[in-house]
Amino acid sequence: MNNEHVKTGSRNVFADLGYPDPQTHHLKAQIVSEIEDIISDRKLTQKAAGAVMGISQPEVSRMLNGRFREYSVERLMGFLTLFNRDVEIVVKRRDTETGTGQVTFSGAQALGV
Repeated sequence: MNNEHVKTGSRNVFADLGYPDPQTHHLKAQIVSEIEDIISDRKLTQKAAGAVMGISQPEVSRMLNGRFREYSVERLMGFLTLFNRDVEIVVKRRDTETGTGQVTFSGAQALGV
C-alpha cells in the first residue's frame, strides 16, 4: 500500500470534508447521536420518539439518518431536555493564549451517567 495518498484527518470529519461551519455540524451530530442512544436505550419506536420531541416519525428518521441541518443546536438541546436530560453549558478560560476556544460535547454515556 502506498502511504503517499493517505491523509490523517482531524477530529472533525465535517471540517475534513470541507463543510461550511463544520464545528456546528459536528456538535449537532454529537447531540443527535446522544438522542439516538436515548431512543435505543428506551427501546422507543421512531413514532414514539417523535411524540416525545413533538415531531413526526419521518422527521425522526431523517434526523437519525444524518439529515439534521434544519435543526438548530438549541432545538436539538431542547429535544434532550424532553427526554429528561439536563443540558449544561460551561464557559471557561482557555489554558493557552494561542488559537480560539472550542466547543466540546460530553454525552451521558461518556460521563458514565
